[in-house]
This record gives sequence, C-alpha cells and structure tokens, in this order.
Amino acid sequence: QVQVVESGGGLVQAGGSLRLSCAASGSTFTINTMGWYRQAPGKQRELVAAITRGGSPNYADSVKGRFTLSRDSTKNTVYLQMNSLKPEDTAVYYCYAHVTYIATMTSNDYWGQGTQVTVSS
Repeated sequence: QVQVVESGGGLVQAGGSLRLSCAASGSTFTINTMGWYRQAPGKQRELVAAITRGGSPNYADSVKGRFTLSRDSTKNTVYLQMNSLKPEDTAVYYCYAHVTYIATMTSNDYWGQGTQVTVSS
C-alpha cells in the first residue's frame, strides 16, 4: 500500500500565494506520475499540474505562469507553489500518484484526502 499525504492549503486573499506539499510513502515503489487535481463545488475534478518520471511538469492553461510544480525525488514529494491566486482557484486540491510496485511490477493509482484552498476577493 502507498499513502499519499497532503499539507498546505488554507485561506488567502486574491493575489496571494500558497504552497501545497504532497508526500507518497509505503511499500517499495517507483512513481510514474505525481501531481495535483482540484474540484470546485458543482464542477468536475480537473488536472492542475502533473509531472512524470524523467519529464517536465504539465499545467492546466488556467494556471500556467502562476503555479509551479516541483519535486524532490529523494523524498517522493511534490510541491505546488501557487502565486497570483484568484477566487476561481478556490477548490479542494487532491494529490495524485500513479506508482509501480517494484516487487510485482503492478501499478496503481492513489489519492490524498484533499486540502481546501479558498481565495477571497
């Protein structure tokens, strides 16, 4: 089993910044993809940013130039730096990890519990 634990989030005024962290831990595995999705009330969950093993981050058009996804592979951790936040960024942010277990070479998806980001106008 793999645990995905998020931290960060909270309430910020428009134009402000927040940083989200997400760490994956558990059985011996490799991370294929790790990133963040978000879901606003009444809307579908959408990709915010993700990074594949050996690749560069991909971003939703709505956050390009404002959000930065980085990773620390030694800690199986990704960070989402969110700048110039807008009220429309308000949502529950979920961390996602697609991993492969080294022992069995099987893969699975894991989600964090979600963290609320609220941007006031």
